[in-house]
Amino acid sequence: MIMSPDTSNTSATADRLPLEEIERQARSFDDLPLVGQLLHSLLNYVFILNPHRQIVFASRNASELIPPGRSPNILGGRFGEVFGCVHAQECAAGCGSTQSCGVCGAAKAVTMGLAGRTDLQECRLSQVTREGQDALDLLVLATPFSHNEEPFLLLSAANISHEKRRRVLERLFFHDALNCIGGLMGLMELLASEVPAPLRSEMGLAQASVRELFDDVVAQRDLEAAERAELKIKPAPLKSREVLAQVQTLYQNHRVGRRRAICLASGAADIAFTSDEALVKRVLGNLTKNALEASAPGQTVTLDCEDAGPNLKFAVRNPGFIPREVQLQIFNRSFSTKSNDRGLGTYSVKLLTERYLKGSVAFASSPEEDTAFFVTLPKTIA
Repeated sequence: MIMSPDTSNTSATADRLPLEEIERQARSFDDLPLVGQLLHSLLNYVFILNPHRQIVFASRNASELIPPGRSPNILGGRFGEVFGCVHAQECAAGCGSTQSCGVCGAAKAVTMGLAGRTDLQECRLSQVTREGQDALDLLVLATPFSHNEEPFLLLSAANISHEKRRRVLERLFFHDALNCIGGLMGLMELLASEVPAPLRSEMGLAQASVRELFDDVVAQRDLEAAERAELKIKPAPLKSREVLAQVQTLYQNHRVGRRRAICLASGAADIAFTSDEALVKRVLGNLTKNALEASAPGQTVTLDCEDAGPNLKFAVRNPGFIPREVQLQIFNRSFSTKSNDRGLGTYSVKLLTERYLKGSVAFASSPEEDTAFFVTLPKTIA
């Protein structure tokens, strides 16, 4: 039964229980075979700590966190000591007692847990290895509980090092790629006036391709930020027909628009609204691009808008019918009818519209009425 333990021993004390007492506590958990079996079967690394912050149980996979060359003994040790934290030996009291422990996520979680409160923290651990030092990023959850009338702490840790490294590399890539492409765009602008007349059409296509590449990188960067709930919106006054006309111009000259037409419905409402211009255009642009790809040469994609009271409702229509099995997966991440490396278009439309533009997305498709995607947005967004 999980419950708040006695909180009389919550300080980062240097006191430790002797090994025979640690072994007694460890045996008390070994006597519960189902508990051990369950904890050993989890994907996360699982530990049980006593009030002295000593480990009395560790799941079998916990040995993966021990740097090569260090003692494999976990029982009775403290978290940072067992896993090679560079600060663990800075003072006699050991792990949990140094100045650096005050900013350690694992130490914070353990302290809160021993005070009777469940806590979740990120822990950035610098490990001593044979080669020097290595970084280990963990997400640590501490949950207090009582066993045989003794207080203990269940510590669950997930290794998020790969995610942290990926995010650092992504930031570097987006920063460097956008700088490089931006420089190329500027250079092409300077050269455009010097290009001989017979080559100006090709120069225009090259400039359009580079702008498309820039927009694709920005879109991917923003999608990554949106999934992490880190994207910031920038509300601005907009007009619906003007937004649609800009999307029409952009994609009429896009490679997917070749031999296909995009028209702005004659009755499309011209509504003033406040929203994030870049995200609105990205949402409508993705739907327009999808509609063009789904259309045959010679067919027309229609952009429309209507007043819906406190909202406005955009529509992107194209000939054709979406099969039922595709309709059921249309907004799923990574689902695509084109290839396995596609499938972020409609997913990003739903994510950006609902989470950031505070609107909704829907679609209708039938053999009689063709296909239409609808984006409903508030006329004013906070």
